[in-house]
Amino acid sequence: MKTLKYINTFAIGFPITLLLIGIIINDAAGNWIGFALFSTMLTGLIQVLLGLFLLYKNPKNKHLRIYIISVILFFLLWFINAQINYLNIITFILFPIPLILATYLSLIIYKKLYL
Repeated sequence: MKTLKYINTFAIGFPITLLLIGIIINDAAGNWIGFALFSTMLTGLIQVLLGLFLLYKNPKNKHLRIYIISVILFFLLWFINAQINYLNIITFILFPIPLILATYLSLIIYKKLYL
């Protein structure tokens, strides 16, 4: 299960590393910062796959169920918001949710709450 920690650390650290490179080299065009923003989608994908894998291995774990249900609700709310032409209040609610979900899954993995 150490592999899960390494994969999660890479997924979280990769966008941060790209952002720091962009800041250090003073990337005026914003290419590195753009790569960092783009790589957050990769982080989300990796984390959702890790969550599904852990849920598959531990289907009765309440923390993993909460995580997966939260991910589904996030995408459902995002889809509904897109269908109603993006209400500002819903859009602002959606912004911090990926960070919260990433933190929650990391907490599950690092505290070994999936056992």
